[in-house]
Amino acid sequence: MSLEDLIGALDQKLAAADAALAADYPGDRGVRQPVHTVYVPADRYTAGTVDDWGTRARATVAEYAGSAAAFAQVLELPAALAGEVYDRMRAKLEREPIEDLRIDFEDGYGNRPDDEEDAAAIAAAESVPGSPYFGLRIKSLEAPTRRRGVRTLDLFLKHLGAIPDGFVITLPKVTSVEQVEAMVLVLETLERAYGLPRLKFEIQVETPQAILGSDGSALIARMVKAGGDRVTGLHYGTYDYSASLGVAAAYQSMEHPVADHAKDVMQLAAAGTGVFVSDGSTNVLPVGDAVHDAWRLHFRLVRRSLARGIYQGWDMHPGQLPTRFAATYLFYREGFEQAAGRLSAYLGRGESGYLDEPATAAALAAFVLRGVECGAIDTAEVDKLIGIDPPELATLARRKVTEG
Repeated sequence: MSLEDLIGALDQKLAAADAALAADYPGDRGVRQPVHTVYVPADRYTAGTVDDWGTRARATVAEYAGSAAAFAQVLELPAALAGEVYDRMRAKLEREPIEDLRIDFEDGYGNRPDDEEDAAAIAAAESVPGSPYFGLRIKSLEAPTRRRGVRTLDLFLKHLGAIPDGFVITLPKVTSVEQVEAMVLVLETLERAYGLPRLKFEIQVETPQAILGSDGSALIARMVKAGGDRVTGLHYGTYDYSASLGVAAAYQSMEHPVADHAKDVMQLAAAGTGVFVSDGSTNVLPVGDAVHDAWRLHFRLVRRSLARGIYQGWDMHPGQLPTRFAATYLFYREGFEQAAGRLSAYLGRGESGYLDEPATAAALAAFVLRGVECGAIDTAEVDKLIGIDPPELATLARRKVTEG
């Protein structure tokens, strides 16, 4: 057998595996991942919610750390970056205080009479927020809440009108692959009913059944496959998941070992699929005399998630926005110079002490690109230190030009 005949035989033998790999692991979707998701109960949501959260966040900073020096002292920011991080955080709270807003009809809203939730769903649909990403969290598809969840989604979509870019639905408390398949059916049906474009949803991992099935398999990977390209994210639910495993309330946390295990499995299931992974929330709120302590905790937890490769989390209170953005900006500012130097050397435009392979170069480019998208890094800095523009950076990061 000649070499060409051998290659031909291998192509034929591996054709099915090649096709499956391409289908199951399409890579980056080509869209920005928000740094956080803000959940607002439906009865507290209005068209002015985004601006209101920004105003309240800035007021909290003014009251509890009214200067860059005071803010840096509370969070123990490095002196060299404290002023820049503070200024960028303040500018973000003015410009874009919420990147992703979820109107909550589940735990944050609770069980209400049908006419009350109906009215709330219609009112929410008629007030699209001014954030890059938004959507709603319906009640789960478990038997007790299934009808109400689908009814709310139906009413919301019926009155929403045109589907804006960045719209996503959150499906909570998923316990089976069949529920994901059922959600696909729901969306297909509503798309036909109202002439809607292809709808997307994210799976909330709040139950042990999502991580480990009764047969010992990791169901979250099967859930991602069952949802296909409709699934855009996996969101960890800190307190439901911890409680389900019997963790005492005082020890339920984003950094508990059971949380880390669940998120490790989520990251493995999502790797290469284009599905975003989001951490959960902390219920320790920056209010009253506890603001500084709550800020320090939230700041540390956000930094911890970023270091673990989880670039998104939940924020539950306006007072958490300053530390969300401060932690995020510090993460990217601290790492930018080294990343830029390594990328420049990889492209043959300089030298560094690292011999980076293509996969690492892609990770470095993705790091810089995330920093640009959230406002931590300016494109002018990228051009100066690396010598490439955003499209070139996206190509180096192996990001597709558009979602598809």
